Amino acid sequence: MIPPAFDYARPASVEEAVRTLAEAGDEAKVLAGGQSLLPLLRLRLAFPELVVDIGRIPGLSGVREDGDTLVIGALTTHHDIIRDPLVGRYAGLLAAATRTVADPAVRHRGTLGGSLAHADPAGDLPAVALALDAELVVVGPQGQRTVPAREFFVDYLQSALRPDELLVAVRVPEREDWGFHYEKFQRVAQAWAVVGVAALVRRENGHIAEARIGLTNMGATPLRATASEAALAGVPAVADAVARATASAAEGTRPSSDPSATPEYRAHLARVLTRRAVLAAAGGE
Repeated sequence: MIPPAFDYARPASVEEAVRTLAEAGDEAKVLAGGQSLLPLLRLRLAFPELVVDIGRIPGLSGVREDGDTLVIGALTTHHDIIRDPLVGRYAGLLAAATRTVADPAVRHRGTLGGSLAHADPAGDLPAVALALDAELVVVGPQGQRTVPAREFFVDYLQSALRPDELLVAVRVPEREDWGFHYEKFQRVAQAWAVVGVAALVRRENGHIAEARIGLTNMGATPLRATASEAALAGVPAVADAVARATASAAEGTRPSSDPSATPEYRAHLARVLTRRAVLAAAGGE
């Protein structure tokens, strides 16, 4: 389908982009890699009067260290995240989940910032950002502010970004010695996850000392499986103990019903996939 008509702007700096967004108000959409916005335009599910293309603004891509934190530019592509040695060493969960995003063509164009700003609860990376305790750096007319991932995702396809703000970077605490795994169920290859689970585990003396679990497509926003996180603390990293602790994975969620799954089936998947993801992350048996 042909998108509706819109004006186009290509700012050369973050400051120019913010000014452009402020002038346009609610009538503008930001274009980064385009892998989220362009399908909405083609399906006429979005009707912006202005598309602001930030794809050529310098300084918004790449990965660097800031103390014990990774700073990842919002325009860093999925392909580059998968290949980056710092991400592989300190945020392996992000690299692992990004490998499952769509297909190679999308991964070469799509960006981390675009995926998070789109705020789709069926997307793989928002749940990963929650599990990693990431912080999102945004810039607006009043300057820069940092939003924790747990506060960034507000509702279905809605984030804490204001209409005149731009996501410029993602800050991820370094966790070199944590096990990780991303497990998802999808109807066909390259489709959205029916349910996905991002698991981070710190293991001590054969036991799970600490776990962080992000859930994909179990509500209007990505969620943390907090009941299972609490239940996993101190349990042996073996199948029976992990299964008991992750039986509460769907607690507090509100999964939707659609042609792919009922809420009851999604809750079942959350329990099964959480058990698998945690056991894999813990290196258990």
